[in-house]
Amino acid sequence: MKTNYLLALLSAVILWLAWPPIPYSSPLLFAGFVPLLIAIEKVIRGNFTYKGKKIFWLSFLTGFVWNTASIYWVYNAMNAYLPSYVSLIISLIPFGLAPLLMALVFRSYYQLRKKTSIGYSFIGLVSFWLGYEFLHQWWDLAFPWMTLGNGFANFHQLIQWYSFTGVFGGTVWIWAVNLLVFLLIWQKREKIEAYSNKKLAIAVTATLVLPITFSVIQYQAYTEHVNPSEVVVVQPNIDPYGKFGPIPPSEQLSTLLELSERVAKPNTEFFLWPETALSSERGGIDEEQFRAYPAYERVISFLDKYKNGNVLSGIESYRIYNHAKTTTARDFGNGVFLDPFNAAVLIDQSSKLQFYHKSKLVPGVEQLPFGETLSFMKPLFAHFGGSTGGYGSQEEPSVFYSQSGIGAAPVICYESIWGNYVADYIRKGAQFIAIVTNDGWWGNTSGKDQHLLYAKLRAIENRRWVARSANTGISGFINQRGDIVQKTAWWAPDALTQEINLNEELTFYTKNGDLILYLALLGGGFSIFFLFKKRKEVSK
Repeated sequence: MKTNYLLALLSAVILWLAWPPIPYSSPLLFAGFVPLLIAIEKVIRGNFTYKGKKIFWLSFLTGFVWNTASIYWVYNAMNAYLPSYVSLIISLIPFGLAPLLMALVFRSYYQLRKKTSIGYSFIGLVSFWLGYEFLHQWWDLAFPWMTLGNGFANFHQLIQWYSFTGVFGGTVWIWAVNLLVFLLIWQKREKIEAYSNKKLAIAVTATLVLPITFSVIQYQAYTEHVNPSEVVVVQPNIDPYGKFGPIPPSEQLSTLLELSERVAKPNTEFFLWPETALSSERGGIDEEQFRAYPAYERVISFLDKYKNGNVLSGIESYRIYNHAKTTTARDFGNGVFLDPFNAAVLIDQSSKLQFYHKSKLVPGVEQLPFGETLSFMKPLFAHFGGSTGGYGSQEEPSVFYSQSGIGAAPVICYESIWGNYVADYIRKGAQFIAIVTNDGWWGNTSGKDQHLLYAKLRAIENRRWVARSANTGISGFINQRGDIVQKTAWWAPDALTQEINLNEELTFYTKNGDLILYLALLGGGFSIFFLFKKRKEVSK
């Protein structure tokens, strides 16, 4: 078994080396699972007891080492504003839970191998894996950071066809190549030929070359329809540890205005400011009374110089109700309930204010997972700004429209990881994607780089420019092919201006979403049928 565990560790190392932001290493993903598959096959065919248990722990080891090495920065993010013991508990969600689900996938694969052929078992393996990735996007402990298709974010020239399939197409591609390579290596290792080695070699080559060729042709041939709009992104570089403390909100606003002024042009239409850029001395801003705040007057005064100017900013806001209108509203006594939001706002010269409330909330920090069931854990999370009930949210994304009719998708931080969610903005009329985030909590780790690179995937899926404003970096612009056209340095105040092209056309992916997941659910359903089918012996 020692050799098998070494093979499992080898898989983890290969997958980690293939993961962003390590440049041009993505092709390693095509072999990342091969050592683990060999180890599992050795267990299946060996004289071992408790084979299912051994396969579970082999795959858990791979997942745990790969995940922890790739997203070690999660602990930094949590430890920034939570006690160490709480941040450690929350960090175990991505460090341990995802590998646990991965291990269950491989354990189910082993059960399939006992009931049906290796070909059907492979279909079940891929279907179960996609089911795990779907679950990790949907439930209260959602953390889709390590979705396999995200691994090509650093080599976007290879996956231009995400405009048809989204990132789950990348997941299927990676698994298809891994399984074919595994079969080829295993047959040569065991000197057997259940499948023609020549045909397997041709299949591996075709599965690799055809998508890459198609993607490179797409990349070279793609041209943007000219529909220009001038956009400014601002990076105030306010230390997140001081953002809600010693630095007054009025001083933070002065920094934002000065940086915006530095690069603005008379025809600038959008100024993007980062997550929670606007707040008040008392904390949040009452959305109903925002026009009475000095910050609003200062922004309006600034926009006097720009005929079609709009400020799209992150804002720490709240609404007041006279009854418990939502599950996140806090009782302040005397019939007053306050619902806090991590939000975005669009400010222009009209009398209308547009707000968007972040929907995809960070488990354990912005929301208590399975709130009613785990309500006893609320004291653990009270350290986060006094928030024990979590932030309020809205169920669906909404688009900000400027007075000139331009639709912008106000994507807040963590939300940019959800392909279909961002596509929903586009389906509702967004002509470019505006990401407002902080990223300063993570420190100078690979987390900030991964978050930037993942935005390239949203640009490709929807063929929309991405304008990204991050408090401490990295801010910048990404075109419709996924190229980073401009970006700032980390931990430096800066502002960039860019003429982007607006787009109104919808890609196949934008129109249809994650069709591959529906096929995976169908495949998973058939696989479950085989799992419960009466056992029969299958020749090895």
